[in-house]
Amino acid sequence: MQDQKMYVSKEGLERFKQELEDLVNIKRKEIIERIERAKELGDLSENAEYAAAKDEQAFTEGRIIELRDMITRAEVINGDGRVDLVRVGSKVKVKNDDMETEYEIVGVAEADPLTGKISNESPLGRAFLGKKRGDKVQVQVPKGMFTFTILEIS
Repeated sequence: MQDQKMYVSKEGLERFKQELEDLVNIKRKEIIERIERAKELGDLSENAEYAAAKDEQAFTEGRIIELRDMITRAEVINGDGRVDLVRVGSKVKVKNDDMETEYEIVGVAEADPLTGKISNESPLGRAFLGKKRGDKVQVQVPKGMFTFTILEIS
């Protein structure tokens, strides 16, 4: 695991904690029961139900480790209301050519570009961080070089 902080919203951290609790207290028990039922069916070498349950157990244990690491490294984005600079947690309205778009700068774990939530570690997110209203930002993305003007920060 890493020592690097992972930025996350308060709501995102709560979702991670709830998922971890569900996996540890509910899902683990369900998988153990599936494994026990599958063992009763006999020969484990040709038991598809047993193999599937063991695969699910491995995936679940991996996710538990991942969530514990994320929660340990989580740094909650503090909505301090400052809008002078773009920072993690900011909503940024930008203009590119004649098109205006709004992005929310979030941590990697909550990034969802299709809904406008971009990671602070993405090329676009990194380019916006530390910028002020009115700044022009050039960003190299897979489609080429783009210039954005920051219109609003909230």
